[in-house]
Amino acid sequence: MNLEKKMISNFGKVVVGNKLMRKVLSKKFEKTLYKNMVEKDIPLFSRNAQIDKFNGLRAMYLSVLKNLDRGIISKKYAKRLVETLVEQGFFQDDHKKEAILTFKEKYDMTPPGFVTISPTKKCNLNCIGCYASSTSTTAETLDWSILDKTMTELHDEMGMRFFVISGGEPLMYKSEGKSILDLPRKWKDSFFLIYTNGTLITPDIAKEIAELGNITPSISVEGFENETDYRRGKGVYKGILRAMKNLREEGVLFGVSVTATKKNIDVLLTDKFYDHYFEKLGATYMWIFQYMPIGRKFTTELMISPEQRFKLFKKWKYILSEKQWFVADFWNSAILSKGCMSCGKSGGYFYIDWNGNIMPCVFIPYYKHNVKQLFSEGKKISDALFSDFFVKGREWQKKYFNQNGKLGNMLRPCFIRDHHQTFMDIAIASKVLPQDKSAEEAMKDEGYHKTLIEFDEELKRITDPYWKKEYEKK
Repeated sequence: MNLEKKMISNFGKVVVGNKLMRKVLSKKFEKTLYKNMVEKDIPLFSRNAQIDKFNGLRAMYLSVLKNLDRGIISKKYAKRLVETLVEQGFFQDDHKKEAILTFKEKYDMTPPGFVTISPTKKCNLNCIGCYASSTSTTAETLDWSILDKTMTELHDEMGMRFFVISGGEPLMYKSEGKSILDLPRKWKDSFFLIYTNGTLITPDIAKEIAELGNITPSISVEGFENETDYRRGKGVYKGILRAMKNLREEGVLFGVSVTATKKNIDVLLTDKFYDHYFEKLGATYMWIFQYMPIGRKFTTELMISPEQRFKLFKKWKYILSEKQWFVADFWNSAILSKGCMSCGKSGGYFYIDWNGNIMPCVFIPYYKHNVKQLFSEGKKISDALFSDFFVKGREWQKKYFNQNGKLGNMLRPCFIRDHHQTFMDIAIASKVLPQDKSAEEAMKDEGYHKTLIEFDEELKRITDPYWKKEYEKK
């Protein structure tokens, strides 16, 4: 059993219901964690990389403890958090252990750690540059029978106990008399992170989430009111504030997610932005996504520049170490996840959309297999993980992140974004299918590819010297 994970579980059990014990044990826990994560020699990872990982884990548990002390997270919810996310997510009961061992024996690799599923493309908003091109009239939705069968295989045969639900807007999902909350209601031993625009979280929905106790909503924002309403629609920000109020009153742990674009990057580089959502509104975590030129009216014009991305990386390090709020940037925080997590790698993840298409990542709109097709042929989802597309992606990950005993530059971790030519070579060789018309157009757009490759070259010029100096293990 991983020592850090065992420590977290024991720490969680003791401190959830006792504020005094939280204060007494927190410093001792932090000291022990530092000793085990930073002072020990770890293959490939330099001391600076281990310090970042330590700061990330410390910020994660401190963010929870702060909001427990403030009463934003209820004791009842926190106990369920330990039971599901920590104990079931991190550890292996007999059933989970057997599933993982069986998978490894069959495929010679441990299974992915989690999956992101978008059960519906429907959404009540019409955001600028939506990666999913969602609208309220979009018809694509996975039937409950398919979703249920998918979940059963992932849970029983891959041992998954953590699921990410995206969209569209998940709270609009309706099929065969079921809603999205029927997932955590059925799989009580699992934990669900649900990305939502927040506008549908009524007092009743917040109460239901609190009673289930194995869900955390991540509410999408774009900055403050002006930035959020500009991209998501007038009045959306006020709807978000109501949703957060409803969740606070029920003691539900929630977070926010934000897409970094050229329109809001200056806001994301200020302390005021993080103080607003963590200190004032009670968020416990934040995910930062950098705008990817896919989906509705994709454009490279909204992408932040390589220089802005590097500044955002520096801001992320500061927030973790000084503010001690948990923030993860899916391009700048690869040190925490040990690199790119896509392509169904061991402990990583893959993506299933509203049509059942199985893709390496939420931001890779190309596929080879579909769950409905596989089920109709008597095959398994795991069969898709061994398509040439996925296998070549994992081969690239293995080669890039271990370069003759040296860790590859994790400030350039992304398969499609930071190594675009490599991705294109693999995608073309694998004869992938586009998720939608926008993805089809992007694949044929030479100017689009030229811009992305130029971005990658500039990012390499900026970050490689810094990585070598600060993070390469001597």
